[in-house]
Order: sequence, then C-alpha cells, then structure tokens
Amino acid sequence: MPPSREFTPLAIAVLTIPDTRRVDDDRSGQTLRELAVADGHHIADHRIVTDDRYAIRAVVSAWIAEPAVQAVICTGGTGFSERDVTPEAIEVLLDRTIPGFGERFRQLSAASVGSSTLQSRAMAGIANRTLVVALPGSTGACRDGWTGLLSEQLDVTHTPCNLAEGLRAR
Repeated sequence: MPPSREFTPLAIAVLTIPDTRRVDDDRSGQTLRELAVADGHHIADHRIVTDDRYAIRAVVSAWIAEPAVQAVICTGGTGFSERDVTPEAIEVLLDRTIPGFGERFRQLSAASVGSSTLQSRAMAGIANRTLVVALPGSTGACRDGWTGLLSEQLDVTHTPCNLAEGLRAR
C-alpha cells in the first residue's frame, strides 16, 4: 500500500471566454473560483477574453509558461456556434490530450441537460506539466465539471490515481 499523502493546494488560473461577460457578471468564472478555493486551492489569476482563438491562446500559453500556475480552467466557447473556438485554441498548445475528460464530462452532464450534452466539446490536456481544461460556459456545467471531475483529480490524496501528482511543483 502506498504511503498516505497530504493535500497540496494548487495554483489555478481561470479564463472566461465569452466576451459578453465582465468581472461583475461572470458567474461561471466566479463559480469555478469559489469551488476551487472551497477545496483549498489558490487562484493564481482570472481573466476574461474575447471569443478569439488567438486571444485565448495568448493567455493560456502565458499561463502554461508561468511556473506559478499548475492548472488552467477555461469556461465558455466549447459549443458549436461560429464563435465557439476554445477547443481549437487550446488543443494546439497541449503536449497530451486527456480524451476521458470530455467523455466523462458529457456522461455527468447528461443527468442535467440530457442529449444536449452532445453539443459540449469539453476537453482537457497537459502542457508543460500544467493541466489545461475547457468547460462549457454555464454555471451548471462548471459545477458539474468541478464536483464530478476536477475536485478529485486535483487532489493528490485521491486514489487510485489523480492528475495532481503529475503537475509541476510551485
């Protein structure tokens, strides 16, 4: 049996994609920040950018290069409208994708949105030992993604395995 581990807080950056939001009405970004802090993590940064693949890519790539950031969680831009470009913006930055993340997210969200979960392109991957996640922009989707996946996977004490162990140390 492996030795027990202690919880280690991570530094998480949150990016809200829909440019129709401002800090005072960014409910999905606020939900993610509150859930992360409630679980003992730290918010390293929070930004709101336009639905532009290059603007998204610029912010995410800067966070991936920043040693103090261990996880990046994006909210918004994962659907099928013309402006939904978050997966395309992020995927080229990843060293490895985590296909099971999107699969499991859609499985979890089916309980609340039914077949509409097919329109979610939630995804995750690793870049420079930093977890990068893209979730839909609704508060419900952010809550499902955090409580159903991220809360456990960003906790080094979760067994039999978790994503937190492979992230770079601060």
